[in-house]
Amino acid sequence: MNMGKEIQLRPKVNVSSYIHFILNCRNKFKEQQPNTYLSFKEFSRKCSEKWRSISKHEKAKYEALAKLDKARYQEEMLNYIGKRKKRRKRDPQAPKRPPSSFLLFCQDHYTQLKRENPNWSVVQVAKASGKMWSAKPDSEKQPYEQRAALLRAKYREELKVYRTQRNARKKNRQGLPKNQRRRCEQATSDKASGSN
Repeated sequence: MNMGKEIQLRPKVNVSSYIHFILNCRNKFKEQQPNTYLSFKEFSRKCSEKWRSISKHEKAKYEALAKLDKARYQEEMLNYIGKRKKRRKRDPQAPKRPPSSFLLFCQDHYTQLKRENPNWSVVQVAKASGKMWSAKPDSEKQPYEQRAALLRAKYREELKVYRTQRNARKKNRQGLPKNQRRRCEQATSDKASGSN
């Protein structure tokens, strides 16, 4: 008998009230018309029409199912011990990626939107910024795109310098024995953290 660790499957993600409704429709359709084929597109259209026509009372049943499903998922996730992807550590000496034209626009308008709507979350401010950005004509977006282009060019230059220096450091360390290489890497990272 294998006494190794038992493989634990990731809990099934919870679904919305509408998905519960679709699953119920599918099961009923299969029971009532087992030999009838309906394309996914056609079936989705019919479900969508039916969903719009049902009463709030009927929708409440599916909303309750969705809440129960969400509670089930959250509880299962608390007990789930899965593999977490290790994120590669970012080199503190590497240049930071520049913001896009949209992010520059968001930075300029965040304070104003937050002042006008103090109860808004960051997500709500971001959504409002997105709507504002979409409504802007290209002529008003151009200054942000020019700023973003300048920052991208500066980033590319800094990246070239960084890669050249990194490759030179790697070459210098390759001739050293392993224990000295480790000490050299440690000293480099200590210098980087001390300079910040």
